[in-house]
Amino acid sequence: MQEVRRAMGEGGTALPWHVIRQEANGNRYRVAACATRAEAQKVVESLGARGAEQRYWVERQSA
Repeated sequence: MQEVRRAMGEGGTALPWHVIRQEANGNRYRVAACATRAEAQKVVESLGARGAEQRYWVERQSA
């Protein structure tokens, strides 16, 4: 059985919005967990502005 771990901030606050990076070779990584979609989107915009070959997007972690 695969273990699902929820991202938690300080004080146990749930961080359901994840920023995902996909590299040119197809590997994917969670690079940030945020409390709001707007916060996660700001991270995507900041990372995407660097012009690297990675792709970034926001996903909501299901409960």
